[in-house]
Amino acid sequence: MEPYYYTKLPKHHQSVYHAIFQGLMNLEDSFLVPRIDGRELTDLFFRLRLDHPEIFWASGFHYKYYKDSPNLIFEPEYLFEKGKIKEHKKALASRVEKLIRPAAKLSEWEKEKYIHDFICENVRYDKLKKAYSHEIIGPLGQGVGVCEGIAKAVKVLCDGLGIWCMIAICGNNPEKGIKYRHTWNIVQIGGVYYHLDTTFDNTLGKHNCAEGGIRYDYFNLDDKAVFRDHEPLIAPAPSCTDGDHFYYKEKKLSFTKAEDVYKRACQAAKKGKPLTFHWRGGYLTRAVLEELLDLMKKAGEEREKTARIALNWPQAVIRLTYADGRAESSVSVDEANEGEQEGT
Repeated sequence: MEPYYYTKLPKHHQSVYHAIFQGLMNLEDSFLVPRIDGRELTDLFFRLRLDHPEIFWASGFHYKYYKDSPNLIFEPEYLFEKGKIKEHKKALASRVEKLIRPAAKLSEWEKEKYIHDFICENVRYDKLKKAYSHEIIGPLGQGVGVCEGIAKAVKVLCDGLGIWCMIAICGNNPEKGIKYRHTWNIVQIGGVYYHLDTTFDNTLGKHNCAEGGIRYDYFNLDDKAVFRDHEPLIAPAPSCTDGDHFYYKEKKLSFTKAEDVYKRACQAAKKGKPLTFHWRGGYLTRAVLEELLDLMKKAGEEREKTARIALNWPQAVIRLTYADGRAESSVSVDEANEGEQEGT
């Protein structure tokens, strides 16, 4: 499978991309690449590293040129000295091979879920934003990462399991308090493209860790759903037009009728297990939400239990748990991108 961003480049830029790729893989201190504009070179280097997250050691570059030369002299910046890079490279290759082995015979959808669940269970968001947290060495080597490192780790694992995957990236939006670009993945499952934002599910799951349970609010979304709380993409990506394999829909946890919510809430209260579900019975307006909340509270009261409700409003996903005893029910609003907004 040819890397996605590479396929979108003009031929001349593809030759520059190849030269940089070879130089980085060989850990060269400097090498020649065909001459292009500096801004184009920066953009091309950025896209190459999205296509090849396994190249975790290249953090930046400088370049120089002679006036009449057809080439640039490309000088990469490396995160570690070369001996250390080789050590990390060997350790990460072994780590990836070990991680993908148990999932090798699963279906595409199951492989995707396996990767998603591994990240949600084993990686915590790094609010200090260390340099290695932007690369696969953070999530796969240290168990920490920011969205960029997490999306790169997802791609490396997808590549290892033969799932088509790319890294999608959107801009910041200071007016909304979003200070940083955000990065996630687009995967192809059954020949169809879907958005997969493991970072957002990871941060949601950590909010609810007392109740346990991985979140799937951003597992196989279409464009319409994902851009409810993601900014527009700053680099091209395939359109995702199918919403039928969204996780909660796939698991019959996407409800269109209030009575279905009440029925499942009664089961949750009886069994004492959390219930996470998606509402698609029209817009989740305040009036609709009030009706659903009343039904969830009622289901708890019938069992002498108190409802604890967490709401992901943009994606219309509700997480419900019940506590023993009668008390005032609580409703909180989850911010999936909290880590992105808080960063320093």
